[in-house]
Amino acid sequence: MTDLLRGPVHDVHVELGATFAEFGGWQMPVSYAGTVGEHQATRTAVGLFDVSHLGKATVAGPGAARFVNAVLTNDLGRIRPGKAQYTLCCTDDGGVIDDLIAYYVGDEEIFLVPNAANTATVVRRLAEAAPEGVTVTDQHREYAVFAVQGPGAAAVLDALGLPSEMEYMAFADAEWDGRPVRVCRTGYTGEHGYEVLPRWADAEVVFRALTERVKAVGGQLAGLGARDTLRTEMGYPLHGHELSTEISPVQAGVGWAVAWRKPEFWGKAALEQEKAAGPRRTLRGLRALDRGVLRQGQRVLRDGTEIGQTTSGTFSPTLKIGIALALIDTAAGIEPGAEVEVDVRGRRLRCEVVKPPFLSPRTS
Repeated sequence: MTDLLRGPVHDVHVELGATFAEFGGWQMPVSYAGTVGEHQATRTAVGLFDVSHLGKATVAGPGAARFVNAVLTNDLGRIRPGKAQYTLCCTDDGGVIDDLIAYYVGDEEIFLVPNAANTATVVRRLAEAAPEGVTVTDQHREYAVFAVQGPGAAAVLDALGLPSEMEYMAFADAEWDGRPVRVCRTGYTGEHGYEVLPRWADAEVVFRALTERVKAVGGQLAGLGARDTLRTEMGYPLHGHELSTEISPVQAGVGWAVAWRKPEFWGKAALEQEKAAGPRRTLRGLRALDRGVLRQGQRVLRDGTEIGQTTSGTFSPTLKIGIALALIDTAAGIEPGAEVEVDVRGRRLRCEVVKPPFLSPRTS
């Protein structure tokens, strides 16, 4: 793990007894006291996640918002300064280079949060396409990102004097103890939550303050393990699993993040063609009917014939069953409510096909 990148509070994670694993080229805390407990704390109280591995980049200059709107899939015209938007950076043939959040700071400044492993590619493509006067700056290690997620999240921010009264997908720039902090009403758990972005140099003092307040309201520090079980319960896509250069937004069920009426964006013609023809495969949820844990890359079968593959799988701490996301061949005609089997190391595990999410979101 010596070649892996580390976030600004790595030593704090070591101090707090975290276990670690590689993710997106970064050494990440997997858990502290156990994934199931951290998951349940997030659903019932509050969980604190260090996701500083996420990329950060700024597109700035005259017409910056107009430029970003012309290349990414969603429509920035639907939001206003102070709001954020889920969007996609696609290839010309409709594959997904990355899914990311775009923060509308102003017409001349868009702040982007891509996935860790894809940041350099997204920044390079944007920089190559940017018109004269528009700059694209990689700020991957200029800001930390701490996710405060769960029913008690607002109480944590209130205790620190940080803004909490804002709409979902809104953000505000504030100060804490004289330090600039951007607070966003976003997250990856399906719970009411926030992402707090201090400067990299201020990360440790902010993280320790958040940790103290999270524990005071009965919450826990949470790692990569809980982040994955939480997002899988919500059916949220993870790049490299439900989205990739080989998996389009139409197949992955995130066509809602594509502004079909916009005159242009990367991949528009290919995606329009796929939408009109119908995707060859569709993302579905699977709920295990037998005991067993589903994982990525397992074959989905109907009457012994392979009709798809799982893209993510886990044990749901909330539902107490195995769940998975899977790309199912459209030609198989599988609809929600149907029963299929998943090949789990040679054993056939019966599953019900459902439309994600597995739980109702509580983000509002």
